[in-house]
Amino acid sequence: MSYQYTAIGDSLTTGFGALPGNGFVPVYRRMAEARLRTPVRLTNLGVNGLTTDGLEQRLKGNYNFRLAVQEADMITISIGGNDLIKAAKAAGSHPGDLSPLLQQALRGCKRNISDIMGTLSQLKAGMNKPYIIRIVGLYNPYPQIDEATEWVRQFNRYTAGYSSRVCGFASIYNEFAGNERGLLFLDHIHPNSRGYRVIANKLDGLGYGRLG
Repeated sequence: MSYQYTAIGDSLTTGFGALPGNGFVPVYRRMAEARLRTPVRLTNLGVNGLTTDGLEQRLKGNYNFRLAVQEADMITISIGGNDLIKAAKAAGSHPGDLSPLLQQALRGCKRNISDIMGTLSQLKAGMNKPYIIRIVGLYNPYPQIDEATEWVRQFNRYTAGYSSRVCGFASIYNEFAGNERGLLFLDHIHPNSRGYRVIANKLDGLGYGRLG
């Protein structure tokens, strides 16, 4: 008996900024094995720079993504940070453009998250075995920008709304807020190994639903 864990999402899923084996995905896999007392096989489909739109397109049109999700007993999703970063970079040195660009990005994110969750439940329909989905919430990579703080809060509130018996939301905002220096990598955007362990602990703390 073993479980299949499929990790989908952006550079947090790839573990960018941490030494190999120290991203939240491998750390969470080891925690799951200890908690479930059974081997957990991992398929990591993380893509650096992936946006909500990119993830939605892969889940709709990429055979490998669809199959890995269908076969998974455990799924983690980290997505949304690049949507924020792209909008903030597009505003550049024109702070007046920031608010409308962020609002537009947030509307797009909500639409895409809704599509992503819909596609996931379609892919899992008819698979007669329990499974869990865990969504990693966002921290704010731009704590000095008030509009970014508000954006992250709204994104998290919306995404946490998908919580159910199957789907859990790992809120990491408060853990990172004010502790960026200790938990972020040198680029001040990605977590370091300590930051990734915080994320894995949060995921582990949500339990394992009907798997465990």
